[in-house]
Amino acid sequence: MPILEGQSLDFLSHSPEQTIRIGVRLGELLNISDLICLAGDLGSGKTTLAQGIARGWGSLDMVTSPSFILVNQYRRADQQILYHVDAFRMEGVDDGYLIGLHELIEDKAPILLEWPERIAQMLPSERLWITLRWVDELRRGLQVEACGLRYERMLDHFRRSAFGG
Repeated sequence: MPILEGQSLDFLSHSPEQTIRIGVRLGELLNISDLICLAGDLGSGKTTLAQGIARGWGSLDMVTSPSFILVNQYRRADQQILYHVDAFRMEGVDDGYLIGLHELIEDKAPILLEWPERIAQMLPSERLWITLRWVDELRRGLQVEACGLRYERMLDHFRRSAFGG
């Protein structure tokens, strides 16, 4: 049973397939300029969730972890771009600027950002922050925190579409 407290939602995914389905529901809600931060330890399901989000957004491209490339771009049939950024190898804000993350944020395209805590100081205060945690081989805990009115509305729509009510 999901727990909704203020502007956050805490729940369990019971399989990688369910994590993808959760991502699809979120991806269907993405707007231009949305920033979705995916935090959590290695193996917690960030890229699996990103695959679902990209699918729900309408990506025509296969979603892979951008760990070594740092930034992947996915296209939709209407030629819109979704950026998928991995900050794992970044040492701080300077590295974020070095790869042009500030320009991506200003580009008015949605961004999925893995390891956002490494460069949090350069991120806009309004964002959707999802923390994933490893529970066991199949299950993952997800805590979704909405920061800002746009994301509060997104979280409310997501909660209703994913869990009813």
